[in-house]
Amino acid sequence: MLISARFNGPTGSANGGYAAGRFAQALLRAEPATVVPGRPVRVTLRRPPPLDTELRVARTADDALSVEAGGDPVTLIAEAEAVAGTVDGPTVPPVDLATAEAASARYPGHAAHPFPDCYVCGPRHPDGLRVFPGPVGDGRTAAPFVVPDDRTVPTVWAALDCPGGWTVLAPGRPYLLGRMTATVAALPAPGQRCVVVGDLLETSGRKAEVRTTLYDAAGQPLAAAQATWIAIAGPPPGDGAV
Repeated sequence: MLISARFNGPTGSANGGYAAGRFAQALLRAEPATVVPGRPVRVTLRRPPPLDTELRVARTADDALSVEAGGDPVTLIAEAEAVAGTVDGPTVPPVDLATAEAASARYPGHAAHPFPDCYVCGPRHPDGLRVFPGPVGDGRTAAPFVVPDDRTVPTVWAALDCPGGWTVLAPGRPYLLGRMTATVAALPAPGQRCVVVGDLLETSGRKAEVRTTLYDAAGQPLAAAQATWIAIAGPPPGDGAV
């Protein structure tokens, strides 16, 4: 497996949601008989997923997947496992497209962004998803999501990623994705205008627990996620300038 530099997040590494989606997809393809469509997958990122680097995906003793890079020594990048039931907690309540567009106009990342070249939410990315989640006013974030022609399961994971992070991201307080559990019930059609909403569940020390939901234009949920973001110490990778 190789993650192209197009799908970057912080400088030098992949967008966490996209990478997690790739690892989840690898697990689903490896177990078509036991992992049913819509079943959640939990991905834990142990290291920033590298770009344009060959990654090895292997079965573990407990029937999960490990993702490794390097030769001697081997570096554990991530672990993926199917989980029972549904993503914990209810979905984030939806907003309509007009509300999402108004929130996106207030996106704080337009003024200051720790990772301005992020594939999902970076204003400087020339070929990204351009999901710009702004505050709704009640603690939630919301953004329109125009589905690209080459949409995949990892694309949906990516769209679910950053709107959760922006419930806690603030100038001088960067976070990175640490763990993400997501379920995709259906892939939206290319060109469809969807809405993704995020909500902060709790914070504890350097960790923030968030959730996100992707809705179609009619307000039907297509995918949902719960994620743990971890605050990083010191200046973020990259220059942070928009």
